[in-house]
Formats: sequence, structure tokens, C-alpha cells
Amino acid sequence: MKNAAQKQKNGSPATGHGSRFSTSWPDRIFKLLKDNRVRQVAYVPDFGHARLIELVGADRQMRAVPLTTEEEGVALTVGAWLGGERSVLLLQSSGVGNCINMLGMIEECRVPLLMLVTMRGQWGEFNPWQVPMAQATAPVLTAMAVVVQSAEHAGEVAETVAAAARLAFSTCRAVAVLIGQRVVGAKEFRKE
Repeated sequence: MKNAAQKQKNGSPATGHGSRFSTSWPDRIFKLLKDNRVRQVAYVPDFGHARLIELVGADRQMRAVPLTTEEEGVALTVGAWLGGERSVLLLQSSGVGNCINMLGMIEECRVPLLMLVTMRGQWGEFNPWQVPMAQATAPVLTAMAVVVQSAEHAGEVAETVAAAARLAFSTCRAVAVLIGQRVVGAKEFRKE
């Protein structure tokens, strides 16, 4: 993951990350999380979130919590909120399906949940297994009373996350920001 994070840190037009002369969208999200007093960031390792995970892990005021499966992050969010802290769940669109049952608890208990979802199965995807969940991500989240907002270009990500954080933490609702594959960049399949 270190190589992926280093590539993402420098950014490139192919992946939608900023140039070395501008702040990348993961860096801007990190600042927004700090500004919103987020203390716990739950994640399943993901290339799209590698830079953000790296930043959180290096910060003494935040805790990066690796998960074995995404629904654990929903439970972590509830525990963090009950303990007086704010949290965020980082996941990939393929992991959204793992969270469906747990999202009912969020709706019933009115706990704020901010999910940042990197999309697969969209622009430039090589893996056919990613496509069905990509198509179902927004409708499934909406069916579970999650407010869904999308960012399809790198320049939209920070503004969309800021609005989503405000909505989630001010109204105690579940809000998901879907970060399009065009922003994250399509993975390549390489035969060695």
C-alpha cells in the first residue's frame, strides 16, 4: 500500500489526483475531517483511500482503525458516537453490500454516519465482478435511508465531503459520498 500511497501523494492526471503544485483531494478531505473534529477513521484497505489513510495514521489526534469487513465500521461509528467522538467510514463500492443490515441500526438510532465510498465498476473498469455493485450502490443506500451525494471530478470532492459532513453531524443522519472512479482512477490488470 505504501507504493500506492506514494503514487497517489504525488498525483497524476490519469488518476484524477492533483498535481504536485496543488493539494490533492485526499489532503483536502483530511483537513475537512480535522476541521469537523473527526477522531476515528474506520477503513478496509483500499487504493482509492490510501493517501487519506496514510494521513490519518500519521496524525496523533486521529485514530485509523483497520477493519476486516465494512459492516464493522458501522458498529464502530455507533460506539464512537456513544463515546462522544465523531468517526468516518472509508470503503469501496463493493463493500457497501456488506453494510446493508447494519445501516438499519443507524436509521433507527439516528447516529451520524459519514461514509466516503470510492467507486469501482464504472469508468475504465477491467473487472466485471465490480460492475453489479457499482450499479446498485446508490439505490441500495437510498433504500436504507442514507443520503447519497456524488463527486465525479476531483475538484468536487472536498466541497461535497464538507456538505455531507455538515449534514451527517448536524442532523444525525447517514450520508454517503460516492467518489467516482474517474476521480480515483481505474485499476489496470497486468499479467506477469
